[in-house]
Amino acid sequence: MYNSSINIIGLMSGTSLDGVDICLVSFKKSDNTKFNIVYNKTFEYDKIWVKKLKESILLNKKQLNKLDIEYGTLLSDYIKEFIKEFSINKIDLISSHGHTIFHKPEKGITLQIGNGKTINKNTKIQVISDFRTQDVLYQGQGAPLVPIGDLNLFSNYKFCLNLGGFSNISVKDSSGIKAFDICPVNTVLNHYSNKLGYAYDKNGDLSKKGRVNIDLLNKLNKMSFYRKIGPKSLGIEFVNSKVLPLIEKFSLKPEDVLITFIEHISHQINRTISRFSKNKMLITGGGTYNKTLIDSIKRKVKCELVVPEKKIIDFKEAMIFAYMGLLKSKGKINCLKSVTGAIKDHSSGKVFKN
Repeated sequence: MYNSSINIIGLMSGTSLDGVDICLVSFKKSDNTKFNIVYNKTFEYDKIWVKKLKESILLNKKQLNKLDIEYGTLLSDYIKEFIKEFSINKIDLISSHGHTIFHKPEKGITLQIGNGKTINKNTKIQVISDFRTQDVLYQGQGAPLVPIGDLNLFSNYKFCLNLGGFSNISVKDSSGIKAFDICPVNTVLNHYSNKLGYAYDKNGDLSKKGRVNIDLLNKLNKMSFYRKIGPKSLGIEFVNSKVLPLIEKFSLKPEDVLITFIEHISHQINRTISRFSKNKMLITGGGTYNKTLIDSIKRKVKCELVVPEKKIIDFKEAMIFAYMGLLKSKGKINCLKSVTGAIKDHSSGKVFKN
């Protein structure tokens, strides 16, 4: 830790349902862009919680309110275990993204569970959460949110690509930064790995056994979302209502779906950045460990791919939510209109104190 530092616990739960990423980040007081991930751990969901979160989209308002508090209690338990395991004695703030249930910004709807008041009550530490709602109220997409961190904390890279439940990218230019979601990644890859009895496609070994179906690939690449100009964002609704029904029409083996979808992902990433070359692209997120996917991206894109140290790959988003909480605590802007399409830059998040 820095001698004079602000210490924040950041939490991120992704749509791929692999668990909750938690890290303690130490930010230098005199320059908040200087940081160190001191401790980090991923808490995997048990089967009961995976089922609960998968089925949460079917719940009514009363049931969702109950789940919001239950999930806040679960996060509290993870945080207390994290603090105990690493003997942490100085925490200034907890900053939690929560878990996204709905994300339909075009209808003015976004919902992340993980009740901040419950976490504050159980940990006795100030909590900042619910970062997306205000942006949607300001007519923004409510996503992606991490580009504020890409801009200020990873300024050496032209592109920052995240390969999580969805792929999203931030692109820096003379006017600042633009960012948007590109396409689904692990939300689809994990779904078809599950059909083969695996939680995910480790190293891309399952997809390597498949054969690309050109007809499916072409239809995926022609989906209307890809013709939209950013700001734009994706939610699990897009996967459930558009992507999976299209794939199922082809009655393919899961291995064939996996390799076809990997080719789709790499095609969409290349299409997004094809007019740029000789620039560095930082790649993070769980998809970074899928060698078949990374090899497919490398074959298509012309820029230099940079894979950072493991804790940045795995905990970059949790770390940036810690940074967003820090900015909110100081009343500083943490959501950019150039990224989300909101009517103005703003400082988002709800604060819960004892």
